[in-house]
Amino acid sequence: MNNKRVIIAHLCMLGASAGWGLMAPLGKQAMSAGVSGIDLVSFRVAGGMVLFWITSLLWRSSNEKVCPRDLLMFLFASMFGLVFNQCCYTIGLSITSPINASIVVTSMPIFTMILAAIILREPITSKKVMGILFGCIGAIILILTSASAMNAKVGDIRGDLLCLFAQLSFALYLNLFGKLIKRYHVITVNKWMFTYATLLILPFSFNSVASLPFSEIGAVAWLEVAYVVVVGTFLGYILIMFGQKTLRPTVVSIYNYVQPIVSVSVSVMMGIGIFKWGQAVAVLLVCFGVWLVTKSKSRNDMLKEQAEKE
Repeated sequence: MNNKRVIIAHLCMLGASAGWGLMAPLGKQAMSAGVSGIDLVSFRVAGGMVLFWITSLLWRSSNEKVCPRDLLMFLFASMFGLVFNQCCYTIGLSITSPINASIVVTSMPIFTMILAAIILREPITSKKVMGILFGCIGAIILILTSASAMNAKVGDIRGDLLCLFAQLSFALYLNLFGKLIKRYHVITVNKWMFTYATLLILPFSFNSVASLPFSEIGAVAWLEVAYVVVVGTFLGYILIMFGQKTLRPTVVSIYNYVQPIVSVSVSVMMGIGIFKWGQAVAVLLVCFGVWLVTKSKSRNDMLKEQAEKE
């Protein structure tokens, strides 16, 4: 595989994960200003749909035809990659702490590794297991140190479980729809996925969005919503799909470990989170875990080695 393409894919994943890590504290701030979880989800999918359709009209190379069967598959991809994932995560974030919400996303590599072994027959190598184990230990340390504060900035088990289900949903998306994503341009994929997600979510959220006291919500909160839509959604999904076209699902998912680092740092600076020295150790474990999983061998690598020996 082209080394330049691999490096670009890793940079895309790093950028997407950093953007999503910052989205947790900013999204939490917006929701504390009067925007509910379901409102924020609605802004994300509807805003993403509009931005991706505009981009597809301006970017002619992405204006490609999609066969009817794949159009149907995009519906299911949007359910796992957007609807279940975003609804559960954003609503979960509204009732738990931004640090806990970002920590829980580190469970996705575990789900992804297990599902990749079942669905794609990817090997569960020792490096992959050790990398995910180190990341999980880091996540547990972060949870315990933030929870020990015993104040309103800690989490809520209901929100944590919703965020956990969001990770399972996205892990299924990564493993089930990888071939579909690689078949089309990232703008084509996203415009259809976000269109379906908007059609599925808005009928249930329209009344809530319509009743929002728009004039009472401050400008800062709307800027935070704009960040969630433009950076955390539009740019984030473009970057992750560029990465997904080149990297294995488990490698894509391991970049979730970057999110707590960004989220914890920003949450502490904004005064909505608490940082302790144990979390610094957790950050080192997370980085080491990312390195190990990235270095693990894929099924294709093992098949090539076996062929060379024969």
